[in-house]
Amino acid sequence: MAEAGLEQVALDALLGKLAGDGLVKAGGKQRTDSTHVVAAVAALNRLELAGESVRAAVEALAAAHPGWLAQRICVPDWTGRYGTPLTSWRPPVSQAKQDELAVAYARDGYALLEAVYAASSPAWLRELPAVDVLRRVLVQNYARTITGNGREVIKRREKEPEGDGLPPGHARIASPYDTDARWGVKREEFWLGYKLHVTETCDDEPRCGCPGDGGTGRRRHDEDCPAPAFPNLITHVATTGATVTDNQMTSVIHDELTGKTLAPGRHYLDSGYLSAALVVSEAARHGIALIGPLLADTSAQARAGAGYARADFTADYDSKTVTCPQGKTSVSWTPCAQRGNDAIVATFSVTDCGPCPARSLCTTSSRKRRQITVPPQDLAEAQAAARAAEKTIPFRADYARRAGVEGTMHQAVSHGARRARYRGLPKTRLDHLYMACALNLIRMHAYWTGTPLDRRRTSHLARLELSLAA
Repeated sequence: MAEAGLEQVALDALLGKLAGDGLVKAGGKQRTDSTHVVAAVAALNRLELAGESVRAAVEALAAAHPGWLAQRICVPDWTGRYGTPLTSWRPPVSQAKQDELAVAYARDGYALLEAVYAASSPAWLRELPAVDVLRRVLVQNYARTITGNGREVIKRREKEPEGDGLPPGHARIASPYDTDARWGVKREEFWLGYKLHVTETCDDEPRCGCPGDGGTGRRRHDEDCPAPAFPNLITHVATTGATVTDNQMTSVIHDELTGKTLAPGRHYLDSGYLSAALVVSEAARHGIALIGPLLADTSAQARAGAGYARADFTADYDSKTVTCPQGKTSVSWTPCAQRGNDAIVATFSVTDCGPCPARSLCTTSSRKRRQITVPPQDLAEAQAAARAAEKTIPFRADYARRAGVEGTMHQAVSHGARRARYRGLPKTRLDHLYMACALNLIRMHAYWTGTPLDRRRTSHLARLELSLAA
């Protein structure tokens, strides 16, 4: 099903039936959250990645054409180096020895590729996936040059500006056994694998007619109301690479929900999914109101809580100037594009910033002047309105609705959502979609039978305490 692109069929069919029964609908309230997913492969450092890539290619060639391989390599020597996984033994302690071993792996890899791509070798050997992975890993992690006297020089790539540069994280292979897995970071979490985004309904429960209708019990019901809890149902699941940021998925989720005629009217999200540009664009494209706090200012001054942050400057879009807290105005106003988004860069003059007594609170630039980026006027107004709303009690009460998605993530994690059962993004995505179907069925069963989903297990120790208290 993954290869045929039919991953969504089961969840779409289930949502279609639920929509027909009035349990999910467009224009309602939904919420989204994400979590990390650890790939079903060992986490490798760069040294282990190089060695394991050579080992994977040798294993594939030994299985596909053992006679050819026996004529190209010294089998006993290579078995000593690549006969067992590199994670089963400890690498050298010294950095010099590790660098030497990394270059040795690269030499073996290049020698193996030259043999595979030789004119006398069967052409189909080049089509083995492990061979192509080895080629890509070597290109991404090593620089190979030939000097004027014909000597081959191989060295590991390092980050710029000291080294030759490494590929961006979203393109860099992290394991020869799962070429879709990537290194990701979210707050204090650092993992190899993917990211899972789950969207569910969070509408108000329909009126049931209980005496207190809207009383102190669960979700506007009386404490003893016999009506079953209205289910929150998963409407969308997306599994992406670990390097895909949450705000890259906001519009994707809306487009796909719109395609199912299940787009929400109000969408509750954390700050990772939001920006002023998305608040404006999603309201215009789909009529969806994004509810959540915008990301805080990430400038050095704002993070330190000292000095002049962006909020301390005043932008005048009519005169195209920015005024600093000391009353000086910018001398240039330059519209530009930053990371694909429209922006404006305002620059102050050296004559104003140089002798300013508050310059240490404003900038540490060697040019002795401050540059500040401001959004276009419509985004600035939307941002200001959103930040003002965030401080109000009604907003906080409404946004509290988003917290419920944490329970859904916990339920998904308890069923193994954070650990991939299969290798590769297509199969992992299929697994998560079927998990969403299963969770929806569990919730529907609880709804139909009146079984509470939030029942808590009682430990043996807690039972002992209760028995003694009785």
